[in-house]
Amino acid sequence: MELPAKYDPALTEDKWYAYWLENKFFHSEPDEREPYTIVIPPPNVTGILHMGHVLNNTLNDVLIRKARMDGKNACWVPGTDHASIATENKVVQKLAAEGIKKDDLTREEFLKHAWEWKEKHGGIILSQLRKLGASCDWDRTKFTMDPELSDAVISTFVYFYNKGYIYRGVRMVNWDPVGLTAVSDEEVIHKDTVSKFYHLRYFISDGNGNPTDKYIIIATTRPETMLGDTGVCVNPNDDRYKHIVGKTVILPLVNKEIPVVADDYAETMPSGITITGYNGTSDWDSTIASKWLTQYTYTSTNDNAKATAYLLDKNVWSGYKDSSGYAEYERRAYVCPCCRVLALKNRIVE
Repeated sequence: MELPAKYDPALTEDKWYAYWLENKFFHSEPDEREPYTIVIPPPNVTGILHMGHVLNNTLNDVLIRKARMDGKNACWVPGTDHASIATENKVVQKLAAEGIKKDDLTREEFLKHAWEWKEKHGGIILSQLRKLGASCDWDRTKFTMDPELSDAVISTFVYFYNKGYIYRGVRMVNWDPVGLTAVSDEEVIHKDTVSKFYHLRYFISDGNGNPTDKYIIIATTRPETMLGDTGVCVNPNDDRYKHIVGKTVILPLVNKEIPVVADDYAETMPSGITITGYNGTSDWDSTIASKWLTQYTYTSTNDNAKATAYLLDKNVWSGYKDSSGYAEYERRAYVCPCCRVLALKNRIVE
């Protein structure tokens, strides 16, 4: 037999992999041998393999094949993850192309479409793993939404909940206003943008809810979030602001009194900083959150997870109410002109 000058994988790999599967060389049943099991980190059912998958599964394959050679009862369990956010997005796009709106479907009807999509597209990544020669026990292939796995998740959740290890608490999350779901920090893509620096006047209250002619300037790149301010923080060592600590200022547009507090969280700077608990983790996770924020925190989302007028109270600016649910720049287009008309704007730095 003459060996070819160059290795041609097409002549050997499919042939021998089929032979391995036919003879169930990768299949495992419990016996007296020492068990050695790996559960594959399940790739997303919506995806295709990338270099990270290739590296990870190559390492798994090396370990499982070594265990077999050592005489262990080796079992590599394959499967896929439901990737609910990505899958839902794909299904919604498919339905939209067919002229169907997700909101017009019941939960059961939408799940039917989701399962159909999974059955049609969900096997691609497993086929790619086979093409790589992964020595998984394919008879044990699992999907994270298989009934027995879903039941196990619910049972585990209830078990740890009853022990007090899982509990409901107030948390700052990344919210997707389109998918109406929380999103992992790993899924958030940060980018630098060229913006403006808005300097706004927060007038000091006379103690009866009326503004005086004195004010503190607050600088922000996002003036639309001012409607959610719950306080103003100044540095306790800054002599310029010691006389207003403990007083209140009038929240622009809303005409609501919010406290002025002193905390090291505010570094010495040309102005104070606002405390906007729902706006970002910096305010929420800081020491001022536990000291000052709790009693002034407001609900910040509505049924559509968009910024709304009632996140403050009934006295909120009507123009902002009209812009509820608009994109950030549209809300800003309402807020900024109003600040200018009411002489709340001090300056804008390009």
